[in-house]
Amino acid sequence: MMKDFVDKIRAKQDLSFDESKAAFEILMEGKANDQEIFDFLTLLSKKGETSNEIAGGVYILREKSKRVNVNNCIDTCGTGGDGMNTLNISTASALLLASMGVKVAKHGNKAISSKCGSGDVLEALNIKIDLEPNDIQDQINKNNFGFMFAPNYHSAMRFVGPTRKKIGKRTIFNMIGPLSSPALVKKQVVGVFDKKLLKIFANALNNLEIEFAWIVNSKDGLDEISPYAQTNITQLKDKKISEIIIDPKKLNINADKFENLIGDDAKFNAEKMLNIFKGEDNDFSKAVCLNASAGLIVNETHQDFADAYNHAREHILSGKTIKHLDKIQNV
Repeated sequence: MMKDFVDKIRAKQDLSFDESKAAFEILMEGKANDQEIFDFLTLLSKKGETSNEIAGGVYILREKSKRVNVNNCIDTCGTGGDGMNTLNISTASALLLASMGVKVAKHGNKAISSKCGSGDVLEALNIKIDLEPNDIQDQINKNNFGFMFAPNYHSAMRFVGPTRKKIGKRTIFNMIGPLSSPALVKKQVVGVFDKKLLKIFANALNNLEIEFAWIVNSKDGLDEISPYAQTNITQLKDKKISEIIIDPKKLNINADKFENLIGDDAKFNAEKMLNIFKGEDNDFSKAVCLNASAGLIVNETHQDFADAYNHAREHILSGKTIKHLDKIQNV
């Protein structure tokens, strides 16, 4: 059966949503051999992944994951892989949002394509990343933040792990991972490493019954909203897809230089995060507020982006975020 899907992709034909679900069912149940997995992933990458193929993979990965039962949460998980080695902007924005009263079910992993992933920096901040679903539900209900460490929730991924390592390059799993929240969030901010993925992701999320999402990619190559350059945003809201551009010049952001966002190891990145949470004003703080503003929009706390940004800036500079971080740390 897997051979049929591989042959179809080899012939440069796209899989339908149902075919993708069937193929990923085979993968996630360990019923494909290493060669079939290798061919499926590499040929899919060569052909170019479609929204139906991504949505089918997400559907099965979610179905087989442990479940976290919480309502009215958002996620801020991106694809990574932009090669920019920035500080952990989306993780910091998730913690800022939690301190502003937004419930965040953060889904993520340790470093794969950078020096420091969300799991690494949260550990360096003394936040537990290995909590079970019930504990995460409690944390979100108490402190608006819970982190779901992907390997603990997606055990079916073990069947493809060795082959992914062998391939050593991005595959469709880099795209379906960020969309496969065990909390089944209905609202999401997703950063993507390539502008071509904006519409593809919007269509995939539409297929998966997501109510409100912003998919972002900046013109200077970030899978985040950039404080230095315009950012292309594809919005999915109530089944409608539209395009937005965020321009930092129009928001009078006046960020200094891109080098100020370059990260290092988990200790370094955590230190930078603590500084802005205490109220230090710099480019990192501005970048985090920009991305938290996207969270405020999809959570429908704000409708106007400039208002959301000003609210986030006022909040982070007040030092309230560091006080809230204490609660998250003291589980």
